[in-house]
Amino acid sequence: MAAAMKIGGHFSTDKSAAAFLSSPLCRSVLLPHRCRIPSRRAESSIPGRCLAMAVRKSPKRLKYEAPPFSKDGDLLYVKVDPSGVDRWKLEPVIEQLKEGAVGVIPTDTVYAIVCDMNSRSAIEHLRRYFLVFLCLNVEDPAISHLDFPLSILCRSLRDIDVYTTGFPCGDNQGRPNIFRAVKHCLPGPYTFILTASKNLPKQCTNCGSDNGKKSIGVRLPDDPVAKAILEKMDAPLISTSVKSPKEDEWILDPVVIADVYGKEGLDFIVDAGLRIAEPSTVVDMTGTLPKIIRLGKGPKQPWMVSEEDENAESQRGTLMSTAG
Repeated sequence: MAAAMKIGGHFSTDKSAAAFLSSPLCRSVLLPHRCRIPSRRAESSIPGRCLAMAVRKSPKRLKYEAPPFSKDGDLLYVKVDPSGVDRWKLEPVIEQLKEGAVGVIPTDTVYAIVCDMNSRSAIEHLRRYFLVFLCLNVEDPAISHLDFPLSILCRSLRDIDVYTTGFPCGDNQGRPNIFRAVKHCLPGPYTFILTASKNLPKQCTNCGSDNGKKSIGVRLPDDPVAKAILEKMDAPLISTSVKSPKEDEWILDPVVIADVYGKEGLDFIVDAGLRIAEPSTVVDMTGTLPKIIRLGKGPKQPWMVSEEDENAESQRGTLMSTAG
């Protein structure tokens, strides 16, 4: 029995169906309901389209902007949306970090060069980049033991408790509970300098705190892309801000970062767009009072003191002593 199909409420055999489908009546009924793809000639006539196509991008940016993943030599360049909606693109970056790679990721302030805390060789590699920034000879043994302003990008407040001695929680001598106030600032654009614990690798610690103990800057960035990377890591990331080797300023364009540091053996760059020159606010928590070392993107909180506050307090003390 011949196969049948239903057309207009009636069944018809293959021959009659084929005849109907090829008829002018069928084409006039069905074709208007189909999706039509405009030709390139039609596209060029759309107002504003020619203007958009006429805008030329710089060769450097065009080099890295075409695909979501690109390889320039051994450098992996990944372009992502700043909102983190395409976080699936970050998988190869996370894999490289766990294997000991050193690369650049965005934060809620400026771009940072990062590596896995668990990789000793990666930390040494990161320190090499800082020597390049200082325009120093990386082979000079006299600078091999210098301290560097490294910080750790933490996944949560628990990481801060593990790798530092924590925030002051107050005591019977009138010292306030700073931890409760700090929680309202994190995640956010702050770097808090805390005393390092024994769990932190020695390569990551810095000297120079008021109590003579090793210290480290801790960050909990409020950036969707950075958060997506940290969530997949087994430990915090060691980081330092990306600066220009010739000028003491931050490099805010990831394409320029690729040109400057790519030749130094950088493994990957995550491009989440241009940043603004607003570094984090650095607060030293190792003294008796939380002291602002650098005022940046994070606003000064009432429980923080600055050098101006200390100078004013010193002047008041001098006036009181002379008046007495």
